[in-house]
Amino acid sequence: MLEKYVIIVAGGRGKRMYSQNPKQFMQIAGRPVLMHTIEKFSNYPEDFQIIVVLPAPYIDFWASLCRRFDFTVSHKIIEGGDSRFYSVKNGLQFINNNSLVGIHDGVRPLVSNTTIHNAFHVASSKGNAIPVVKISESIRQVDEENSSPVNRQHYRLIQTPQCFRSELILRAYDQEFQKSFSDDATVVEALGQKINLVEGNYENIKITRPVDLQFAEAFLR
Repeated sequence: MLEKYVIIVAGGRGKRMYSQNPKQFMQIAGRPVLMHTIEKFSNYPEDFQIIVVLPAPYIDFWASLCRRFDFTVSHKIIEGGDSRFYSVKNGLQFINNNSLVGIHDGVRPLVSNTTIHNAFHVASSKGNAIPVVKISESIRQVDEENSSPVNRQHYRLIQTPQCFRSELILRAYDQEFQKSFSDDATVVEALGQKINLVEGNYENIKITRPVDLQFAEAFLR
């Protein structure tokens, strides 16, 4: 069985939260968001090596939170880079060859075991997999002057963990950064790889605004 890693990227500054502390450290259901996220993988039926990437100024702050909340889940802390691309790249330095790697947003604490299984299972056989969900509302394409309807059946919302065979994701992150890299899938896609989609879970939102905190709080309680 392949060794499994998850790199949890928690490098955001939370500007849309209008809060002094980044969103990954804000509390829901009595504990910081990031602790809930880490536990989704530590409580999974299979073993993960957990790597958490944090902004350098907040590493000591995170350590103090772990003491305050008696958080003892084993995880390795890595200093983040100037952008998500370089934060992931830093985390990948600690990955062994011939393994599976999931890359997950630190502010997605509601990912389900089924979504984790779907992504890692398909990545193990096909090299990569990313979870997606269908769009349930009407959408329009806009430009500076006009808007027009588009068929929502042709679009999907992208989630994490995005999962890869180690040899593939390590080779992908050896590339120079490009502005088109919006997530890990686009980095791998630049190698000419086809991206495999698997079913995600609708609750697996990325917490970016105060209303998202309220949703996650209600769901966890």
